[in-house]
Amino acid sequence: MPAWSDFEPFIVSGLALGGVYALSGVGLVVLYRATGVLYLAFGAVGAMGALIAWSLTQAGTPGWVSWLVCVAFAAAVTLAYGTVFGPALAGRDPLVKAVATIGLTLVLYGAMDLLWTTSGGEARSLTLPTDNSGFSVGQILVNWTQVIALAAGVVITVATGAFLRYTKLGTAMRAMANDRVITATLGVPVRRVEAAAWLGCGVLAGIAGLLLADLVALDATTLTFLVISSLAAVLIARLRSIALAFAAAIAIGLIHDLLTPITSLTNYRDMTPFVLAAIALLVLSRRRVMTQSREEA
Repeated sequence: MPAWSDFEPFIVSGLALGGVYALSGVGLVVLYRATGVLYLAFGAVGAMGALIAWSLTQAGTPGWVSWLVCVAFAAAVTLAYGTVFGPALAGRDPLVKAVATIGLTLVLYGAMDLLWTTSGGEARSLTLPTDNSGFSVGQILVNWTQVIALAAGVVITVATGAFLRYTKLGTAMRAMANDRVITATLGVPVRRVEAAAWLGCGVLAGIAGLLLADLVALDATTLTFLVISSLAAVLIARLRSIALAFAAAIAIGLIHDLLTPITSLTNYRDMTPFVLAAIALLVLSRRRVMTQSREEA
């Protein structure tokens, strides 16, 4: 086993990664509760936004403009998809809703492969200015990008919880999660509420894409499929609790990075989301069976 000092840097990187997974998970949970759609294109939208931001930066565009374009692109694509296909998906089976966005994922992934081909071996990196400064905790150097990533996860989770509880739009989203038809008959503008959920999810996808491109790698495949970690977190939360999704995301990010210095387990660290999600689902299903058995008894 490596010494404890070997793990310390990966605690910081794991918390930062977990923070991004958390804000991604919040977006996925809110959209699912409002529309019933599991947005599997979340990673692909953020990845393409990050690549567009990189291209603009390479062309001499100011960094802040490129970052805004990344977020705006992700928000626009997500909102457009929700506006066009959302109403058609409203009355479909849960399974159809769950896999409906795979097509968008494949389209975006194909576009990225065509426009930003890696055949030439071109090295890309999207570096935020917050990488160049930070502070030390003992022997560990923490940059401000890592702090922002974790803080974003915390702030988005708390703010979204307050939004759902204390605002009219949030109350409408919670009502739609329980019964869309009854909510509509009560005069709630269902289409507008759904559009707000799609737009918010798209904004978070753009932010997550920027942060992950800096923290992990500016690579279409890597960024597209990092959404799996966020999906694992929301599955652990049973697509309902944003607080539980936050805790699960932090755990996934931490465990994933803490396995890095362990040589025998490094190559298996990408299995972390699947293993944790499987364990959580098995425990939850076992508790449900035990509860039902007690009630029947």
